[in-house]
Amino acid sequence: MMISEKMIPLMKNNSAIRMMFEEGKKLAAQYGKENVFDFSLGNPSVPAPAEVNQAIRDVLEEEDSLFVHGYMSNAGYEDVRQAIADSLNRKYKTEFGVNNILMTVGAASGLNIILKTLLNPGDEVLTFAPYFVEYGAYVRNYDGVLRVVPPNTETFQPDLATFESMIGEKTKAVIINTPNNPTGVIYSEQTLAGIGDVLERKQKEYGTSIVLISDEPYRELAYDGAVVPFVTKFYRNAVVCYSYSKSLSLPGERIGYLLIPDELEDSRDVFQAATIANRVLGCVNAPSLIQRVIKRCVDAEVDVAAYDRNRNLLYNGLKELGFSCIKPEGAFYLFVKSPTEDEKDFCDVCKSFNVLVVPGSSFACPGYVRIAYCVSYEQIERSLPAFKKIAMHYQLV
Repeated sequence: MMISEKMIPLMKNNSAIRMMFEEGKKLAAQYGKENVFDFSLGNPSVPAPAEVNQAIRDVLEEEDSLFVHGYMSNAGYEDVRQAIADSLNRKYKTEFGVNNILMTVGAASGLNIILKTLLNPGDEVLTFAPYFVEYGAYVRNYDGVLRVVPPNTETFQPDLATFESMIGEKTKAVIINTPNNPTGVIYSEQTLAGIGDVLERKQKEYGTSIVLISDEPYRELAYDGAVVPFVTKFYRNAVVCYSYSKSLSLPGERIGYLLIPDELEDSRDVFQAATIANRVLGCVNAPSLIQRVIKRCVDAEVDVAAYDRNRNLLYNGLKELGFSCIKPEGAFYLFVKSPTEDEKDFCDVCKSFNVLVVPGSSFACPGYVRIAYCVSYEQIERSLPAFKKIAMHYQLV
């Protein structure tokens, strides 16, 4: 075949999230957009803060055009990186600097950069189910092996005993995601401290280095006063992949950063290698205009209250209809237990009522579905009668 062997399984297992999104567009054309309730894609429904749009205008008017649109260091503009480091230091009482921040094309790019930097063929990367579906593809890009710690479906906090038993001589990295997609759970300080303790023990046992990679696109989306613990406080060999896609509602702009602390083993070499990985992966550098914008908006915030309203309306509405789910502490997803063993059948039933949700098997956690509530409040209101019909179908009410 013309197509590479690595691409064939990716084509066969094309993202269920994207497939549902495309299905939603077809149903909207058939039944009318207002009659289709698409909860498939984590596309922010809250506009970017006003200062972001203003910053774009200001950058174009106030800064030299050749500078704004030109090349810079592969790691990104130094003043932008320093502004981000200063912001983190204010928030978390850290001591990061310009040489700890590498600008990336979103968190996905950051994950690929650090994995390319770290992995040799056959190296293992652990992650906790449920997890974002693309992690497996990212690890396999560099001939690594993804090993999945089974979910703790009572709390969706990581099962540390099982985690420890799965670490071996080939373990090179661990990926965590908090607040979590798809559950909305925030990993507690106790959980992060426990992960750090396990990794310290295993490094000593095997005489190896294990990097904890924290994927954090939802860090600012937390509710009810919940605090998202900062991972570098709990483990020395930790790096952070961050994106402004959710925190500033800029998913299409593809801007984020990779944080490599000085405390990381061989941190200067890792930073240099990551900067080269950024170039040879074809990114070269993160988008220049949006880097300049981020410097001006580094502490801006989206209206999290709007997502909170959606969360409460949908969670309370589904609970009243007999559905089972934990209340999310962050992000903008509900992870709902399927009323039937095969959650894909449940997804099909939902689709018959023009409700689109994503099967939990896409996140290595069958028996559940993900509902993205980053939609309009009115869509959730309109969807509740359809959810009631679904609940009646399963005799939940």
